[in-house]
Amino acid sequence: MNRNEIIAELKNYFSISDLVCPDTFQSFGQSAWQFLSTEFLHTLLIVRRDILKSPMICNNYTKGGGTFRQRGLRCNLCDLVKDKTADGKIYLSAHITGNAGDFDVKGMTAMQARQTIIDNVSQLPYPIRLEEGVSWLHLDVYDSGKNQPFTLFTA
Repeated sequence: MNRNEIIAELKNYFSISDLVCPDTFQSFGQSAWQFLSTEFLHTLLIVRRDILKSPMICNNYTKGGGTFRQRGLRCNLCDLVKDKTADGKIYLSAHITGNAGDFDVKGMTAMQARQTIIDNVSQLPYPIRLEEGVSWLHLDVYDSGKNQPFTLFTA
């Protein structure tokens, strides 16, 4: 699949406002897809459509509501990024490079979702990293360089 086909298929499951922070969406609207890597988008499509087969929530902010705002792409205005910068800490999270998302999966705990992905990792087009020990599903496509289809990590 090419990038345009991947995005067209992903739109059956996610809007761009689900996958980027509010500031990015307000500034770029539909063109914010450009900030998410093709590798992440392709992997997310396979995970959602073919492996988990269940709704996934990343961001759910709306005007005046919602609780998740920085679980997809994070821009320089996001508190998580600003706080690290203000503290003089380097911050190279896959979230700021358009390569990650944090999700809740309907009908599954984060541990169940991680295990289901691991059990079906051969379906994925790229190596992934999964954060363990958290109550959400963190999925990114940073390649650990270990020539493994998946890596578990703790932040």
